[in-house]
Amino acid sequence: MTRETDMHSTSSIRPARALLIAAMALVLGGCTVGPNFVKPKPNVPAHWSPTAMRNGTAGASRVTARGPLMVAWWSSFHDPVLTALVRRAAAQNLTVREAALRVREAEAQTAVLTSNLWPDLSASASWARQRVSTNTPNGVLFTLPKGTIPGIPPGILTNPYNMAQVGLGASWTLDLFGTTQRAIEAAKAATEAEFYNGRDVLLTMVSDVAQTYIQLRGAQLRKAILLRTLATQRGLLQLTRDRYRAGLTSDLDVQNAAAELATTRAQLPLANDQITVDINRLSTLLALPPEALRAELVHARPVPPVPPRVPIGLPSQLLRRRPDILAAEADLHAATAQIGVAISEFFPSITLTAQGGYQSTGLGDLLQTASHIASFGPEINLPIFEGGRIRATVRLRRLQAKQAAVVYARTVLTALNQVENALAAYGADQQQRVALESAVRASRNALTLARQRYTSGIANFIDVLEAERSEEQSELAQASATTAVSVDLVGLYQALGGGWQSPSLAASGAAARPPRRVNAGS
Repeated sequence: MTRETDMHSTSSIRPARALLIAAMALVLGGCTVGPNFVKPKPNVPAHWSPTAMRNGTAGASRVTARGPLMVAWWSSFHDPVLTALVRRAAAQNLTVREAALRVREAEAQTAVLTSNLWPDLSASASWARQRVSTNTPNGVLFTLPKGTIPGIPPGILTNPYNMAQVGLGASWTLDLFGTTQRAIEAAKAATEAEFYNGRDVLLTMVSDVAQTYIQLRGAQLRKAILLRTLATQRGLLQLTRDRYRAGLTSDLDVQNAAAELATTRAQLPLANDQITVDINRLSTLLALPPEALRAELVHARPVPPVPPRVPIGLPSQLLRRRPDILAAEADLHAATAQIGVAISEFFPSITLTAQGGYQSTGLGDLLQTASHIASFGPEINLPIFEGGRIRATVRLRRLQAKQAAVVYARTVLTALNQVENALAAYGADQQQRVALESAVRASRNALTLARQRYTSGIANFIDVLEAERSEEQSELAQASATTAVSVDLVGLYQALGGGWQSPSLAASGAAARPPRRVNAGS
């Protein structure tokens, strides 16, 4: 390359480099418009209400505000089958996997927006055979005799002609007022909201698994009670038949005993149906076909008992523990950042463009110095009149942020009420279970006395039937209350927002930690 060429290249590069440095300085020194996000401070009581604490301490399993909430709360039931089901469901559940994909989708959208902070650089190469219309002012030049235009060598103006071109192009929209930065901030906050929405889905799914499993064991317990009652009623039917043959009673007692036996037997299909429904529900939660878990779960096990002590923490801890509250806070952050995006449209946008390369009618002289082309310059766009669109957009974004703030406040209030309601249900069902335990003992004693009196001929058979029916109903009610207490504890754990932080659920496919929150400042 000649010295002249070197000087030409240097002179074209230095201004471009200077402008690039100046543009970078403007970007680094730019600011972000719009309000910065400030974490909301909802009005949360310092302690749970006295009524809630009385409800939570009404039974043998007592709640306490001291101590951290157990993260893997399902392990407090000390049931290895339940723990295994929870872990499998976290890894296999389709709804959880869908939520994890939404998080990744939001992360990809953030990456797309982040790329707008950087220049676009492209390379191009083209070759074309072109013909110009001679019925145009420029096309007339091609009809003139060769050599008649001063300064243009003969043979240059040919029609048609070839056009070859290679080059590089670059463009960079400067983010002087934080349009892109605010958009990235909003996207990251939206990604965080999706993360916590996914954690809420995970928590709901785990609670569904635990409650369905407990209900399955409760249905199996009720079936066992029915089978035990059937055995008792068969014995009672045989007793009445023996007494009838001995002439000690009438056929009416035999028929009443047979009717009672048939009535109890009619309840067995309903119990079996509930067991099938619960097994298939668990199969769905584990993304398995129906009946896939029957071999594992068909053998009865006790209803998982509740622990004697349940720490629930303080109301203020809900703000960092409930995923739906954290998601609502992230939504508020995203809505706040969108206000800045809308306000930035009032300000001018500057785009730097640069192109350079070679262009020639022949491939042989394409890379010669004379074929070199280049252009560089800024493009400035300033809104002058847009019919009030920008102001309306700013107003819309501010209203959306206010709405997000209302949703956040409502979410916090709902969470507080759910915990208090769960404590009430937990205490009430424990009290009911204790009362039913006494009822079961009394009804068993009454049945024993009624049978003895009937056998001795002192009482009639109706007394035996009523005592037997009362004993069956008391045992079934006690089984339902025992099941309800354990189900209530799962509901309490869910209302407290515990479980999704457990490392044992890392196989759920979602990120173990939420994305880092960014708050762009001026």
